[in-house]
Amino acid sequence: MSVIEPYESALDDVPGAHPYPRSSRYHDVEIGVHRASDGTEVKYAKRRLLPPLEYDSDETVPHVVSEGERADQLGQRYFGDSGQWWRVADANPVLDPRELTDEPGEVIAVPLPGGFAGGMGGPGVRNG
Repeated sequence: MSVIEPYESALDDVPGAHPYPRSSRYHDVEIGVHRASDGTEVKYAKRRLLPPLEYDSDETVPHVVSEGERADQLGQRYFGDSGQWWRVADANPVLDPRELTDEPGEVIAVPLPGGFAGGMGGPGVRNG
């Protein structure tokens, strides 16, 4: 009889495997292990450092926010994946994704391919 391992445990046996998919903002984050007092190990993503906020204009393109626009729509429009909204958030000084689009008419930066460490997309580049 075979034993089915939980997804996370199965990844432990694969060299170089990471619990977050390549498209996740946490993919390149180091994974730490906390050992509880009962000996149980709990894995966690260590701190993720954002890229510097002063970008060369060669690394971003401007986007004018429209009324009712959402961060996930920006991810879909520029990266072909609504889950990639965090790439736009990283390029702008916001903590909450709603801050990206709460001011219609505001100009925000959208990263170009290779503009940020770990970047894999940009305007016109579809990932999937």
